[in-house]
Amino acid sequence: MTKTGADYAWFEDDFPDIAEAYCFTLVRGLSPAELTSRLEGRPEAPLQGIDAVVDAAFAPYDLAESDRQLVALTALGAWTLLIEPNGYLGVTEDRVLSASAGASWVSHFVNINGVGTFLWAEDRVLRLCFDPMFPEDRWGTAPDELLDVMQRIGFHFDDDAPETDLSSPAAFALAEHLTGVAITPALLQDTTFACATLQIR
Repeated sequence: MTKTGADYAWFEDDFPDIAEAYCFTLVRGLSPAELTSRLEGRPEAPLQGIDAVVDAAFAPYDLAESDRQLVALTALGAWTLLIEPNGYLGVTEDRVLSASAGASWVSHFVNINGVGTFLWAEDRVLRLCFDPMFPEDRWGTAPDELLDVMQRIGFHFDDDAPETDLSSPAAFALAEHLTGVAITPALLQDTTFACATLQIR
């Protein structure tokens, strides 16, 4: 049964430090090490739990070397999860499309101003891209393929603003629909993540 945005409402409540600005990416066909290499990342020491990742990700802003961004990765079956606190590489089309060669790529991002992007690519082809707050404006080679699913998940298509904005949680639900990978509180709290720093371009 397809989850809805309401099923991921816990994310903003339980993890406010990362929920205000993040990018979550799931890549099938590349291990964490392979994905790090493809993104020209530099391996860093592993970290346990998303709170430690967020703290480490913001530390470079106090240092001289602030042109690199810390990311966290872990293998989840056939998929690799890449988490960027306050990052957006996973939805940057020019980097994503080259990095997705031979792979499936599902990513969603939101920044501190509420601007967001959902992106689905397959082997260098952009299948679907849209802002979760404005799902009626979609592009890619398959902009309508998931339309029925998006409506069931809870993306808001009509002109009346919903009482509760679930566009960001709905992006998690749509990513799970495409990948079969559920993001859970235990996963975020208990995982020892491989970490890397990526050059900000």
